Parts: sequence; structure tokens; C-alpha cells
Amino acid sequence: MEMFFYGFMQRAFQSAFLIAVIAPILGLFLVLRRQSLMADTLSHISLAGIALGLFLNINPTFMTLVVVVIAAVIIEYLSMLYKSYSEISIAILMSAGMSVALVLMSLSSGGSTTTIQQYLFGSIVTISQQQIYLLVALFVIVVGLFLVFRRPMYVLTFDEDTAFTAGLPARMMSILFNVITGVTIAVVMPIAGALLVSAIMILPAAIAMRISKSFYWVILAGILVGIVGMFSGLTVSYQWGTPPGATITLVFIVIFILTTGTMKIVQQMKYKKSRS
Repeated sequence: MEMFFYGFMQRAFQSAFLIAVIAPILGLFLVLRRQSLMADTLSHISLAGIALGLFLNINPTFMTLVVVVIAAVIIEYLSMLYKSYSEISIAILMSAGMSVALVLMSLSSGGSTTTIQQYLFGSIVTISQQQIYLLVALFVIVVGLFLVFRRPMYVLTFDEDTAFTAGLPARMMSILFNVITGVTIAVVMPIAGALLVSAIMILPAAIAMRISKSFYWVILAGILVGIVGMFSGLTVSYQWGTPPGATITLVFIVIFILTTGTMKIVQQMKYKKSRS
């Protein structure tokens, strides 16, 4: 296909593959820990980090990484304060992140505001080679940590008290997971956009959970769904001239609807067969 002759499309598909592997791994743990909105929260906080970096004339990417690491620790601290209402920490930081971003945008010059808007919507087809290298490094870190800590994280996700009793550093593991999620969002956000990065992280895992009930099969199914959705979205975006991030998200939603409908039909067929 002619689109593969263009360097920007080659980089787009490379980044799409890396994101498709990273997103379901983190997304599944977010869903299972009932923290699906954390991705959205951290994207708002990342936006505040970018605005702060531009306001202080500091590298926005570096400032964003610093801000999301601090926010990840604060989320865990607030979760300890409101243990039975963990969503409070997410709501507080989501509103705080957006408020800080909007205030700094109003204090910044017009050029800075334009740059923030670029981060807000993102564009996978404008990705640079440096961002590819960042994604590769992130890919190695996330996959490596998953292979090493998959069993402890599995225990922590389903029963934090058991993890603590078993001697696992539950609090430190939870903070580390929040930090890795925040760093991932900070790296992916210029590509997918702050408004859509959470959907790209959560939807593949949500779809995979409809397909399989086994933890490891859900991970594999999520990666497969992620690759299909990302590649299909990019192809449709190129052919129709639509925004890449929004197109990819819509493709994931279509896959979710089709998967849910198909699984419901299969369950009804099994039920009728068992009754006959």
C-alpha cells in the first residue's frame, strides 16, 4: 500500500504497535483495580505538567514526567486516607489537574496555548523518531516489569490484604504501578491526545475481558485487539483523512459493540442448547 512509502506513516505504525502492547497490560490492571478513570485523571495532570513546563520555559516532557510521578504518590496517599472511597482521590486530582492547566494556559502566551492544544488532541502521524525511541524504552520497561511482577501484581490486584500478609510491599508496588501508568500516559499523550489516551488504554482490556476470562488470555487478547484496532484506525484515518486518535477510538468502540453483541448471541445459543 502506498501509505507505507511515507516515513510519517511508518513511524505511526511502529508507535501503534508499541502502544498496542503496552496499553492492554496497564489497562487490565486499571480495570481490575477499579481505577479506569485514573488514566483520564493522569492525562489531565499531564496536561497541567505541560502547561507548567511551557509557563516556566522548561522542557514540557521533563516537567510532565516530574508532575505525574508526584501525582502518582499523591493518589496513593489520598487512597489511604479514603480507603473505602478510592475514587475520591481520582476526582480531586482530575479537577486539580485541569484547573492548573487552564489557569496556566490563560497566563501563557498564544504560542504556548497552541502547543497545549496540540497535546490536547495529539496526532500519531506527526510522531518523531525520538518519540519512537521513548516508546521502545517504555515498551521494554512495561513488558519487563510485567514478566517479573505479574504474580505479585495479580495478588495485589485481587486481594491487597493477602498481599500485605504475604509480605509483599503492597504500598510500594501500588505507587510504582501508578508511576509507570503516569509515565506511559505522559509519553503516549502527545501521540493520542489527552482527551483520548484513556480510551486507548482501557478499551482493549475491556474488549478482551468479554472474549476471555483467564487472566493471561485476557492480556494476549487485549494485545491482539490493540494491534487490530490501532492498525485499522490508522488505515481508515489515512484513507478518509480523519483525525487518527479519534478514528482509532471509534474503531475500538465498534469492536467493543460487535464483540459484546456476538458474545451475547453465543451465550443465548448455549442456553437454548442446554435447555433442549
